[in-house]
Amino acid sequence: MANRSGVTETGTVLDRILTQTAVDVDQREAQVPLEDIERRLEDKPQCASFRSALSGPGLSLIAEIKRASPSRGRFPVEIEPEAVAREYIKGSADAISVLTDEPFFQGSLADMRSVAEVAAAADPAVPVLRKDFIVDRYQIAEARLHGASAVLLIVAALDQSRLEMLMGGAMDYGLDALIEVHDELELEQALAAGASIVGVNNRNLHTFEVDLAVSERLARRIPDDVVRVGESGIFTPEHASRMADAGLDAILVGESLIVATDRVTAVRRLKCYAEIVDAGA
Repeated sequence: MANRSGVTETGTVLDRILTQTAVDVDQREAQVPLEDIERRLEDKPQCASFRSALSGPGLSLIAEIKRASPSRGRFPVEIEPEAVAREYIKGSADAISVLTDEPFFQGSLADMRSVAEVAAAADPAVPVLRKDFIVDRYQIAEARLHGASAVLLIVAALDQSRLEMLMGGAMDYGLDALIEVHDELELEQALAAGASIVGVNNRNLHTFEVDLAVSERLARRIPDDVVRVGESGIFTPEHASRMADAGLDAILVGESLIVATDRVTAVRRLKCYAEIVDAGA
């Protein structure tokens, strides 16, 4: 049974998501116990390094695959995750994030598995991030089994002990952890836990408003040896330029890429933001 101790109430939509997540994890584990998954992981080859993929020169791009979100509803496009992954890789995305939450984002582990298979065949250096609401070690083992190289851990949802326990679980399975924060206090928690990759979410959980100044403010407080990722509200090359100027190492972009009519070009425009901004100056 998913252990809910250490899962924090936020007074936001996140609470409803986490409650449903725990129920869903219990159901899956009743069908396939953790011990069974761990036995299947024994012969699993080493996965691509998510941290290394974000540590190259310039601003790295994590391109996200999702169908919907609580703040925006279902996006006005139908997607095939495998086809989108191929487009992202062709556009030179450095990593791919896949929403695997079904009730609120209409994703699945099957989506992630198919994306991981595409990435392994097209470019084994492109890692896959499981973007979900991780509350239990079981979900981390699932992520590894289905091809992820990293998992998202949301500080707002976890007390310090559970955050550190889940980070240790990721390490046990050979995965990186992207630790998501929204403010200075959460950043302190992430750094105290030993986070090596910190994602600054520009979206206010209470109002859903997005402000890129959050990343600009918090990036200055993140040590140089920690990979800094800007999340939410990044749509244009100019936005990417702001994040690079603030000292971010990478950006995570979803909606603007999913709804783009030409995703390959959309990815390349964000990857080549400097040339585009200079050309328009």
